[in-house]
Amino acid sequence: MLYRKNHDWLSERAILAAKNIDVNELNFKIQEQITGELRIYKSVDSATNQDDVVNYPPEFLNSLDLSGLPPHNLQLKVGSVVIMLRNINQPRLCNGTRLAIKKLLNNVIEATILKGKYKGEDVLIPRIPMIPTDVPFEFKRLQFPVRLAFAMTINKSQGQSLSVCGINLENSCFSHGQLYVACSRVGKPSDLFIYAPGNQTKNIVYHKALQ
Repeated sequence: MLYRKNHDWLSERAILAAKNIDVNELNFKIQEQITGELRIYKSVDSATNQDDVVNYPPEFLNSLDLSGLPPHNLQLKVGSVVIMLRNINQPRLCNGTRLAIKKLLNNVIEATILKGKYKGEDVLIPRIPMIPTDVPFEFKRLQFPVRLAFAMTINKSQGQSLSVCGINLENSCFSHGQLYVACSRVGKPSDLFIYAPGNQTKNIVYHKALQ
């Protein structure tokens, strides 16, 4: 596709959605449109506490798809847009940095930074161990710390500045301020494109904030 190597075009556009299920579906559909080989990188998951090894086998850990953690089956193509999930080389590679995939190697990913002070720089992303904090037990996932980011959750988009933004509200916002965050990623209303069933959605606001 024409946008595959147009990093300026890619860096200024994203689709936002409230829930991971919508984001994942959009990302897979968009990535399918890119020509080229699909590479699949599988994580190595293990319980960090030896007492938990029997209760939480690798097959169960592999099935967990948690916010802020890369998937067990990370599927990428050259030209895909990804977002960093951890700080690994500050200030270049920080949590929230968006990049375009340049090369997919066995043990490292080469990518180009799309926005910010280091825009246009090529960087190498290694596999790193990550331990999530939002589960009742502790386990480690060894994987590249990235997720597809043609589309991203509204929460993950905080701090991002876009020229064109699409918002998918098929599943509506569910927490205070989400709709505001989504709509404020662009500078003017004409750059905002919203899909909402029935052309309406609900805005979640804490009542105390209005008092």
